[in-house]
Amino acid sequence: MRLDKFLKVSRIIKRRTVAKDFADHERVLVNGRVAKPSAEVQKGDILTVKSGDRELRYEILDIKDHVKANESKNLYRLLN
Repeated sequence: MRLDKFLKVSRIIKRRTVAKDFADHERVLVNGRVAKPSAEVQKGDILTVKSGDRELRYEILDIKDHVKANESKNLYRLLN
């Protein structure tokens, strides 16, 4: 699945356009490397999302195209 779509579906970032903007401005890393919005992500990947002076790391646990809001937290695990 594309990085920007995963960030939206998992509700780590609420809108896909915002997720794309984050990635375009090198504020999202996949496994420690700067990633484009079109980068493919898979189970086990580690995402780092930089927002201001905060940096949050997530491990991808599952990938699904559509989930309900209350189930979106099952797609990842917060690492820090």
